Amino acid sequence: MSEYLSLTFLKELHQLGLAQTVEEEARLSQAFLIYRQELLSWNEHTNLTAITDPEEVLQKHFLDSLSLLPALPDAELTLIDIGTGAGFPGLPLKIARPHWQVTLLEATGKKTKFLSHVIEKLHLSEITVIHGRAEEYAHKEAYRGKYDIVTARAVSALATLLESGAPFCRIGGRLILPKKGDLALELEQGKRTAGQVGARLITDLPVTLQGLADGRRILVWEQQKLSPATYPRSWANMTKKPLG
Repeated sequence: MSEYLSLTFLKELHQLGLAQTVEEEARLSQAFLIYRQELLSWNEHTNLTAITDPEEVLQKHFLDSLSLLPALPDAELTLIDIGTGAGFPGLPLKIARPHWQVTLLEATGKKTKFLSHVIEKLHLSEITVIHGRAEEYAHKEAYRGKYDIVTARAVSALATLLESGAPFCRIGGRLILPKKGDLALELEQGKRTAGQVGARLITDLPVTLQGLADGRRILVWEQQKLSPATYPRSWANMTKKPLG
């Protein structure tokens, strides 16, 4: 396994405004090397990712997660990443912005064990791993309407992501949802769904990073009012009878 980060990846970090000093580049390099090493090592016995090429991990996991940064403020904030899997995008974002308070929510126990292990290896603070489902935790008072930022990199449709994510968002907070491909119909339904869960689309940013030039976009939704108490519904209802 390569014990270095490619020059292409480092250039893309610079393009994002990261690794601007020798010290910062060293910190990020060490963190992402450890993360990649642990991800691929654990993946030999635990199903974490279908991507096993070290360079593709940098591009399709780490850089893809960091591509959300242009849609996010650098100031202190609270962020929850729902359905985080092996930590994407929440953990790379935490590595890039150590001052953020991050919550990683994941339904698969083996993946939450991996996340806790990596967080310990990286000596990160102000980051919490929760083993649970978004549609359940969104109805808990401690989490509902509490976050500045909600992220999700799941392959679910926008309608499902919005219904499951909006209830976590405070008024004035934002949902940051990366997508790619032909989104015309999905986006129209997503806009109707957003209206039902108290949000609206405010920004549609193209991803221009060299390694991700394949039609990726970052959709930014603002939470204008708290999501109605009936949402989110069960996962079965969200997927079989989507809002919008």
